[in-house]
Amino acid sequence: MTALQPVTLVIGASGGIGEALAREFAKHDHRLVLVARREAPLRTTADRIHAEGKPRPDLIAIDLATDGAGDRLAQELEQRALEPAIVVNSAGFGLLGLAATLGRGEQLAMIDLNVRLLTDLSLRWIDSLARHRGGILNVGSLTGYYPGPAMAVYHATKAYVLMFGEALHYELKSKGVRVTTLCPGPVETGFMARAGVRLGDYPGSLVLPVDRVARLGYDGFVRGRSVVVCGFANHAVLALLRLLPRAVATKLVGMSQQDRRRALRRG
Repeated sequence: MTALQPVTLVIGASGGIGEALAREFAKHDHRLVLVARREAPLRTTADRIHAEGKPRPDLIAIDLATDGAGDRLAQELEQRALEPAIVVNSAGFGLLGLAATLGRGEQLAMIDLNVRLLTDLSLRWIDSLARHRGGILNVGSLTGYYPGPAMAVYHATKAYVLMFGEALHYELKSKGVRVTTLCPGPVETGFMARAGVRLGDYPGSLVLPVDRVARLGYDGFVRGRSVVVCGFANHAVLALLRLLPRAVATKLVGMSQQDRRRALRRG
């Protein structure tokens, strides 16, 4: 029987934080498997990694939003004699708008990708992760710490990622499996455009370059940290929100999101 080769599996590696995390892991000599829906952007990520003097990653193009995506991904890895030592869950999206007016199907798809798939891929290879003393790096968000009127479902999915990750960190520590939840604030990626949010709506001190977020996430994972909040300004915002009554914090977030929606309509 052929021994399975351990790999770092990066989900959502075709752009944004996922691509940056793939490049960060590559810098530290991880053998990578990059996964996303579109093959062309995956190839671009692989080319960048190879141009930086690292081995070209394996690529798996699969629509992660479809039923059975986890099963198909597992079968593909098995056929290639690979098994995850580390799983990086970075696939996800958000939408700006009132929950009652946004498309119900789109919001359910958001839950499927941000929550269901992440849970599946976090739990699917626990034995393999334990054998290789590896772990899970899940990309959450600062938004997971508070309700988000006008992004209600997105905030709720990231609250799940945060709570799930912290509990899993505790449960799997005895197995030698690290679980880290990366919680950035606004980041310079295409995610914001898809969500309908403009970076210019945020104070500049809150916005971080994607490469720095990836570096902080990787360092926190290696150190075995449960949660990584990125940047001093975002730590300060989080501390303030924690001091406020939840109803007040919700109102403040709702007011800021209302301003963003008005600005978006003005173009």
